Amino acid sequence: MDRNEAVLRELNLYPQWVRRNPPAPEVFLAVRPEPVEGHVLVADVVRQAHHERPNEQSGLNNDHANLPVVAPASQADNLGWPELKQQVRDCTACKLRAGCTQTVFGVGDEQADWLVVGEGPGADEDARGEPFVGEAGKLLDNMLLSIKLKRGKNVYIANIVKCHPPGNRTPEADEIAACLPYLQRQIELIKPKLIVALGKTAATALLGRDAALGSLRGTLHDYRGVPLLVTYHPAYLLRSPMEKAKAWQDLCFAVDAMQKL
Repeated sequence: MDRNEAVLRELNLYPQWVRRNPPAPEVFLAVRPEPVEGHVLVADVVRQAHHERPNEQSGLNNDHANLPVVAPASQADNLGWPELKQQVRDCTACKLRAGCTQTVFGVGDEQADWLVVGEGPGADEDARGEPFVGEAGKLLDNMLLSIKLKRGKNVYIANIVKCHPPGNRTPEADEIAACLPYLQRQIELIKPKLIVALGKTAATALLGRDAALGSLRGTLHDYRGVPLLVTYHPAYLLRSPMEKAKAWQDLCFAVDAMQKL
């Protein structure tokens, strides 16, 4: 079997037959995952996301509906890309700015169908001004490659906070509150078809509720009308490589969802 045929089979696109549980590409992992519970319900969930009224009870988890306002609306509302980038560069709204080299705005296709959201810049990202450029970034690139995506091509990558937290610690609630309106405005400008939240911090910030990451996986949630799914952060996968099989399940789930949007 040649490489192209293998990739088609992995993504359930091969015309002759469909594998329900495709193996992950070698560039990402070599462990065959177990099937995701509820995976076959993606089509129903997507239809509900796009056709039901926001206040109707639906199979899509509308977790973001009750998220409180976290910062003055004037901070980022109605800004275009140039103005938003400048405001992020000039921002001193929280204590993170004083301890980082530069802000890390985001990178990629500004009209992308796919939006990938992480937690915050690390030391490498702080030095280069681009998200996911260290070892976790290399793994993220391989994860994207495994589903035939590439950084900068129909993918935008951003973080919940734009400044490097000292010691790579988790951003604090007030720091997330100060920075989240910037990401919210980026989402409004990009208009992605699907958001992939990497890790618990990104998931809970966007969904507006605290929950275990395991309980959020395998389901399409709703962020202001945009389907959102949750998977592991690449930095966690580097520390816990056996979880890569579950991450591959989530990527297959994402591809399946995107095909039906």
